[in-house]
Amino acid sequence: MTYQTRQVTGWVGWVWFAAMLMIIAGVFNFISGLYAIVNSGLFVGMPARLLLFDVAVWGWVHLIFGIVLFLTGLALTVGQTWARVVAAVLVMLNAMTQLIWITVNPWWSLAVIAVDLLVLYALTVHGREAKPLGA
Repeated sequence: MTYQTRQVTGWVGWVWFAAMLMIIAGVFNFISGLYAIVNSGLFVGMPARLLLFDVAVWGWVHLIFGIVLFLTGLALTVGQTWARVVAAVLVMLNAMTQLIWITVNPWWSLAVIAVDLLVLYALTVHGREAKPLGA
């Protein structure tokens, strides 16, 4: 019986870091979305205009994104290849939705965009090193 060993470098920690950040971002989006759904009567006043779209709709979008980000982050922790591709797409979509959400909650959106950029960097630089040990 032959056992094959695979060299794992310290860079695999970046992918774990990305997975943990995705789980955190998923929780953040879930909480933010839930808050928007519960407080759907909220209107945000901006200089010379009023936010015209329904906050509850974006709350549902963030709630669903949060769940999917959380589950994909969990899949990344076990080294699933599909999770890296899905994670990169979701993180980019999440950053774009945060740009739309920025008028409602600017500081929160900027923090989530920063987390998304860190996750994307970690996934694209050394994502291959996080393959399952049995593969």
